[in-house]
Order: sequence, then C-alpha cells, then structure tokens
Amino acid sequence: MATKKGTEIKLHPDDFELECTTVWAFPRRGNWATHTSDWRGNWSPEVARNLILRYSKEGDILLDSMIGGGTTAIEAKILNRNIVYSDVNQQALDRTKKCLDFKVENKSWQRGFKWDSRNLEKIKDNTVDFVLTHPPYVDIIKYSEGKLVDDLSNIHDIEAFCDEMEKVAKEFFRVLKPSKFCSILMGDTRRNKMYQPLAYKVMDRFLKAGFLLKEDIIKRQFNCKATGFWVDKSKAANFLLIMHEHLFVFQKLNDL
Repeated sequence: MATKKGTEIKLHPDDFELECTTVWAFPRRGNWATHTSDWRGNWSPEVARNLILRYSKEGDILLDSMIGGGTTAIEAKILNRNIVYSDVNQQALDRTKKCLDFKVENKSWQRGFKWDSRNLEKIKDNTVDFVLTHPPYVDIIKYSEGKLVDDLSNIHDIEAFCDEMEKVAKEFFRVLKPSKFCSILMGDTRRNKMYQPLAYKVMDRFLKAGFLLKEDIIKRQFNCKATGFWVDKSKAANFLLIMHEHLFVFQKLNDL
C-alpha cells in the first residue's frame, strides 16, 4: 500500500502474471494506484507494467515522450524506475503530474517536460535504458483539435504521419543505450473502405532508423467507444471492425 494525502491506495493489481505469449488481452482497466480510464486512447496499465518488468530493471532510466494520461509514469514510479516523460500537450503534462501525487517506498524520480518527440536534443546520446510509448494513430483521436501544429494527432495523411514517426524513431535510437529496448503500441485504420496497415508502415520506419524487431505482440482491444453502432455498420457495409493493435518491441544492437 501507499498513501495519497493520508489515504491508503493499492499499488499493484490483483492476480498479476507476466505475459508469456505474443497475444495480450486485458478486458479490465487497471484499478490500482491513480490509474483511470478517462484519457481517451491511453494504454492499459497492464501493458506498461509488463513492458517495464520485462525490459528494464530497478533504477533504470525510462523515457515516454508521449505520456498522454500518465500511465507509464505511474507504473515507473511504483516499480522503482526513474522516468523522463514529455508531451506537446500541456494538459497531458498537468494530468500526469497530478497522477504522480502519491508516495512510494523507493527513491525513483520522475521528470516531466514539454517536448516534441521528434526533437529530444536535451537528452544526451546513449543515456536511456528503455523507451516505451503509445503514439497517436494518425488523427483518429485528435488530442489538441488542430490547435497544436506539432501534435502528431493532427496529421491525416498516412505517409506524412509515417515520415514524422521516422523522425521520432531516429531520436529514440539516438538516446537509447546500445543493446537496450524500445517499445511502441500502434494500431491500424481504414481509408476509403480499405484496410490500412498503419502499424506495419510505422514499424518499417523504426527498422529504417536502425532498430531490429524483437517482438510483434498482438493486443486485443476492449471497450471501444460506439462499438454497438459500428457493429450494425459492419454488417450493413460488409467490413470487419479492427479490434487489435500491434505492440512492437525493438532492440538497438548497432549504431547508425
């Protein structure tokens, strides 16, 4: 248990087991610490916890440069990992800072910055132990409604989005220590009734940046908004609903 303003809070999920296959499914959202599900598109705490436990150790420095609802930072603090987190959206940074307002019995630190993931120049080369983040999927969810020109979620064109994600990949490769890991969660979409493999397009840009692909994990989606409406549309227009995402784990084994 930990405390938040004098109130005890649970720090760990019930019956947690480390995932050991390439298919992950978490039908319930995390109900421990300060996790909530009201930030649209945030990834499950179980995803962050599994990644942190598998690909880092206590005392490591983690990076999530698209912190969103703060999930990664919460888990890093609980699991005694240090984290540098950032976002272009001040609302995300304010929310994350608020979510980190609880005490734990370790000496981990958390540092937040308003940075663009395509420009992490204030982080030195080869200094991060593990990168993990959940980027937007083009403009499926717009986090700033077009108000921020540096917000990746305002890019509609898929190839233009991938061009920008390649810049992100190069920065991740640069700051990551040799032999360490980088993980991103990415989904697909449809355009003009045709399936668009956005995840694999982004994956290809990370490979182009110098990473090697260690794992391609299929994550099942749950509780998608408007599912009932889209079930009827699926039957009427004869298309399948996309209910999975790709969780890629990359490794940096060679410098560019």
